[in-house]
Amino acid sequence: MGRFFEQGDLRFVVLKLIAEKPAHGYELIKAVEEAAGGAYAPSPGVIYPTLTLLEDLGYVSVSEGGGRKLYTITPEGEAYLADNQPMVSGLFDRMAQVAAASAAFSPQILRARENLKTALRLKLTAGALTAEQVKAIADALDAAAQAVEQA
Repeated sequence: MGRFFEQGDLRFVVLKLIAEKPAHGYELIKAVEEAAGGAYAPSPGVIYPTLTLLEDLGYVSVSEGGGRKLYTITPEGEAYLADNQPMVSGLFDRMAQVAAASAAFSPQILRARENLKTALRLKLTAGALTAEQVKAIADALDAAAQAVEQA
């Protein structure tokens, strides 16, 4: 698969998300990933330079608290979004189409994945496991992985 966004598109997506709700960088990574149905998640190496650019352009302001930066849209950023509304809407429409086609965030898969994580965490933190228990857990995980691959 090629690039998910064309050059400069991510700044519109991030700015629109900040306009909807001021956010921290990590929250924005997760919001983009969710909007794209899990098909794309920007890395910190992409999101933070984008946020710095938006700040340098005067489209967002930054407040510090608890060692984290909170990004909030400025009036200039709101005007920039308004001036580019058709493009921004198109990007979000495209992401919604990708998300609709993606099973990564389907309720059934999310529930099952969380079920497995919880069961494994509970078992592994309940105390020492016997060699037989370790083998049984590893075998069950291997079988699940094989079943997923064959689905």
